[in-house]
Amino acid sequence: MIKRVLILGGNTGIGAELNAQLQADGIETIIASKSTGLDVTEAEPNFPLIEGSIDALVYCPGSINLKPFKSLKVSDFENDLAINYLGAVKAIQHYLDHLKEAENPSILMFSTVAVQKGMPFHSSISGAKGAVEGLTKALAAEFAPTIRVNCIAPSLTNTPLAIKLLRNEKQIEGAEARHPLKKIGEANDIAAMAKFLISDSAKWITGQIIGIDGGMSTLASS
Repeated sequence: MIKRVLILGGNTGIGAELNAQLQADGIETIIASKSTGLDVTEAEPNFPLIEGSIDALVYCPGSINLKPFKSLKVSDFENDLAINYLGAVKAIQHYLDHLKEAENPSILMFSTVAVQKGMPFHSSISGAKGAVEGLTKALAAEFAPTIRVNCIAPSLTNTPLAIKLLRNEKQIEGAEARHPLKKIGEANDIAAMAKFLISDSAKWITGQIIGIDGGMSTLASS
């Protein structure tokens, strides 16, 4: 049974919803984010000091940087890699020993439907999240059977990170229409799967990239 979860980037959006769901079940959570003064995405991350074991590490920081390829600078690619991929690498390296102390530890990261689907203007973020998916599978193989490693790949979700894409009813309606289920995701949709994947109920699941995307990655939209 999980007792202690570290959520990096857990003060808004999916991380905040996951935190609320875990706390409702009496599970201890440790939160680190820019808003709490602990920025884990910098070149020199400010990680929270932890003593003892942690049952799960959830890495939530992300970016949405959608531009035509010719408009992107190398610094855009570097920034997306730093936030989405290298930040996860540093966090896992930092807390690996704490995870090894737990009984059924797991790591959870986040990708995007755009890696599987292929979407215009997503070259920078898809590249960074593609690296996250590769890291997920590589670490799942390397850490087995001790630590499980999984990844959730959502489509557009109603969170503060996506606010620029959902500024008015026209944008929201357009986004909904692109999904077979004709709706965009909510933070609790993703958090519910995150909670399951780090729980003992998912103790036989590792190395998986799980799409929570309204059907976008596999179905044609009518």
